[in-house]
Amino acid sequence: MVRVTNAVASRKRRKKIRKLVKGYVGDRKGHLRQSKDAVLRSLAYQTAHRKKRKRDFRALWVTRIGIAAKQAGISYSRMMGGLAKMDCHLNRKILSEIAIHDPDAFVRLAEHAKKAEQSSS
Repeated sequence: MVRVTNAVASRKRRKKIRKLVKGYVGDRKGHLRQSKDAVLRSLAYQTAHRKKRKRDFRALWVTRIGIAAKQAGISYSRMMGGLAKMDCHLNRKILSEIAIHDPDAFVRLAEHAKKAEQSSS
């Protein structure tokens, strides 16, 4: 009977892990078991951080809009409420870009939001 070693498949698995640990330091790069643990952990963090990045950017946009709205004389919540009442479909990302690159347009938007907020009250 011929001895089967599964050499091609096991080498492929090891090569795949070694490719993923390029740039790691110390035993995490040199030893297969520690490399495997490091890769599994890093892939898990990678997945979680892709989700977290979306939250982080939304928080950044909200902060930028809030600061610009305060400078225009309205609170963030009143501004967003006013924009919703005037049926403005600009999302937070675009509003934060407007606040940074075209402050005059943002002030005009804030004034329209104030009017819409006051007319509905």
